[in-house]
Amino acid sequence: MSSTAAAVSLPSGFSVLATFPDLLFIPEFVFGGLVWILVASTRVHFPILQGWVMFVSVFCFTLSTLLMLLYFCGAHGGKAAWVAVDAFYHSMAALFYLSAAVLQAYATLLARDTATLFAEGFKIYQEDIAAVVFAFLATLMYVIHKGFSLLRWKSS
Repeated sequence: MSSTAAAVSLPSGFSVLATFPDLLFIPEFVFGGLVWILVASTRVHFPILQGWVMFVSVFCFTLSTLLMLLYFCGAHGGKAAWVAVDAFYHSMAALFYLSAAVLQAYATLLARDTATLFAEGFKIYQEDIAAVVFAFLATLMYVIHKGFSLLRWKSS
């Protein structure tokens, strides 16, 4: 039994912003950038935990930008290997962001006790809470993008 399935390929040019899974690049940039800004603007009490959060946010922001620019330029040339690269990248980014969001939540939980000691500590605590929320939203965007990228990879 043979079936002829239509080959699904990656968009190129500005059609990247018109297809659903690739449209998620924009909220990934926004939420990831907010995590990056919020963690960078606070006093880092737990460098090993929040260092990983910074690495993940900068790494994913940079690679997502590069990947989207390559799609805009049409560098993938419609090859099936790029569909696999897209699926692999978004799977790894989702896993990285999940770990970063959990570690940022843990660092925020640990910083809760020092937040009441001084007035600026409460402001930093609120920024840490916002970073946790945006990290989980970025994780959600990458997971959704991963799911649709894996479906596209499977059907290519």
